[in-house]
Amino acid sequence: MVEEKVASAPAGDRRRTVAGERSAAVRMQDVKSGEYDRMDTGIGELNRVLGGGLMRGSAVLLGGEPGIGKSTLLLQLCARAEAPGRILYVSGEESPAQIRLRADRLGCLREGLEVFSSGELERIRGVLDTVKPSLVVVDSVQTLHAEEAGAVPGTANQIKYCVQELVSWAKERQAGLFLVAHVTKEGLIAGPKAAEHLVDAVLTFEQSEAELRTLRASKNRFGSAEEVGIFRMGEKGLEEVADPSGLFLVRREGGMPAGVAVAPVHEGSRILLVEIQALSVPAKAGLTRVYSERIDSGRVARVAAVLEKHTGLRFSDQDLYVNVAGGMRLTEPGIDLALAAALYSARSDTPLPQGSALAGELSLAGELRPVRQMRRRARAARALGLDLVFGPAGGEEGEGKEWRASKDLKEALKALLGGKGRAAAGGAAGGSAGTAAGDRRGDRSSAKSS
Repeated sequence: MVEEKVASAPAGDRRRTVAGERSAAVRMQDVKSGEYDRMDTGIGELNRVLGGGLMRGSAVLLGGEPGIGKSTLLLQLCARAEAPGRILYVSGEESPAQIRLRADRLGCLREGLEVFSSGELERIRGVLDTVKPSLVVVDSVQTLHAEEAGAVPGTANQIKYCVQELVSWAKERQAGLFLVAHVTKEGLIAGPKAAEHLVDAVLTFEQSEAELRTLRASKNRFGSAEEVGIFRMGEKGLEEVADPSGLFLVRREGGMPAGVAVAPVHEGSRILLVEIQALSVPAKAGLTRVYSERIDSGRVARVAAVLEKHTGLRFSDQDLYVNVAGGMRLTEPGIDLALAAALYSARSDTPLPQGSALAGELSLAGELRPVRQMRRRARAARALGLDLVFGPAGGEEGEGKEWRASKDLKEALKALLGGKGRAAAGGAAGGSAGTAAGDRRGDRSSAKSS
């Protein structure tokens, strides 16, 4: 009697297509879009970022720094989600006892929530087929490994292969899937970019200050990628911030210091008021630098160059430091005018008027371009007591009544600072010109003596 080893079928052959066993094309009109309705996650800020809830059959990749609260957020999701069936929490980093301790502390126990600790894809797939959950959390993709993709977990092939298998399983059974991912020191999701292409949404969890957390989407097939969710970390886990409009403003007694400007920022469907802080100091050894973490340093350098060109203030011999109060990362174009005003105020040592807010995109020619939702920005600023709102001229409804419109940077600074702005600009420009002229005279004298 000869014993023969029967080779298992390749993983690709074991998969079923989303449409079942048939492989025929389906007419678009015959596809029932209602089969992929949304699941309420029970967390309003997460629903906001996802576009109204978790789409059934979709896969979401969540990345963030270690200890920022990714596992906490997803454990709270498992406890609150309106899932029609069972929920499975898979962890390759914690034991069931450790997960239970966290669940007790956070109050995240519920009927139908099951845990499984393993990183072996074959075992996870077996549990998925047995439990048949409607919501799955896998923490994290860097701990997954399959024999077909090699022996070492966390490699590019392992991550790509395991993510593909799990995403296929979720789409076949219309289950919601959350995958946790590690990040690099630059803040990017670790692993192959292909993993981000395979999922339907990519979310990033960021820390703004000691307790504040922001959740953003860099990719979302079923909603906007511009929404932001805001949480506060407390003793019982993550708490939603229902009205963050003035959360990032600094309350002071007295006037505004030099180098500070307030910007109404349009984030998804919200208007947030944030404070931009700037500082300029003479550069050492002739090398100038820009220090800015929450606003791209290239943008800061560009705005400083426009200011130097169109106002006469010299920034090319200054080190520039830019900060956003509360630590929120700003990317939208509408902060250009507020950033320019903060830099101008810092360089000329001229405080901006109390109760002012600025919004507008700045071109290289010094022109102010219209921004989205300018009327809503002005109203949000006024609601928080900022009555001097400055913005671009563009014919939008409310212009001239709800905000003071300007065509270019010079006109905006003149309206904002009046005579103080002109005097400061003239003094700084004159000082720069005098210094340059003195340098040229010194160079000519040195040439003659030699």
